[in-house]
Amino acid sequence: MNLSRFLLIFLILISLLVYFFLTRVPSNKVTTTGELPKLYPYPVTIENPQKPAEISAKSAIIIDAKTGVALFEKDPDTRHLPASTSKLLTAIVAQERCDPQKVVKVERVVEEGTQMGLSEGDLVSVGNLLYGLLVASGNDAAFVLADSCSDSYIHFVASMNQKAKELGMKNSHFINPAGFDDPLQYSTARDLAKLAKVAVANLQIAKIVATRSIVVTDQLTTKTYYLENINKLLGEVEGLEGVKTGQTEGSLEILLTKTTRNSHTIITAVLGSDDRFSESKQLIEWVFANHRWVNPE
Repeated sequence: MNLSRFLLIFLILISLLVYFFLTRVPSNKVTTTGELPKLYPYPVTIENPQKPAEISAKSAIIIDAKTGVALFEKDPDTRHLPASTSKLLTAIVAQERCDPQKVVKVERVVEEGTQMGLSEGDLVSVGNLLYGLLVASGNDAAFVLADSCSDSYIHFVASMNQKAKELGMKNSHFINPAGFDDPLQYSTARDLAKLAKVAVANLQIAKIVATRSIVVTDQLTTKTYYLENINKLLGEVEGLEGVKTGQTEGSLEILLTKTTRNSHTIITAVLGSDDRFSESKQLIEWVFANHRWVNPE
């Protein structure tokens, strides 16, 4: 092989190597392999907004459900007894672990506080227990779900804390499914707003928490449970679609709500209030009167 032919082959090989590396090294240009992330309308304060009313609640937050932007805050990261708002987490975990059509036998009844009306030996579907849990805020339903939708009650509570961690509830801990007061059962307005947002994204839970009243039966249709929602704002506040009340001696009054107007949804969390319904209503009206949603460019 003469020298000129050797050089020609060498140059061709070098050219191929250069081409290979140039086509493999990523450039500074951003490339996508699917649809771009959806951009939602962004809430902004109107010109010359009114100040929100003073509230007795020890902690509160309002977030835009689609963007997560906080529209109002009052000590949102202060730990607080969550009371029956804990049942939203109970419902999420129970639904992940139990088919709503599953029928369970009531082995024990916790009779403290608000009740669905269960008795030992009742055969009830998980779906109806969820109505008893979230509409009537039944503590009895909470414990039956915890007993029936896991290997053990302790395992169910551990799953609640694991789910809270997955949801980014960094300042929350639970030791019972009903929300009974305990120093080790705590959350914050910010964390509970996250919980409410996830809960209502579930179609079944969203339907249940928006229910004002319902009658369900046991599996044999021999026993009837009359369930009434404690949330007085359902049907009173325009666009309000649930979510959950809570009240114990230690927690005072708590209310989590979801409200949608003109396709814009807000989540409100009011904790430790002397009048949860009035204060939540005032905050909801204030948000929609003093904010507008801007479509991103």
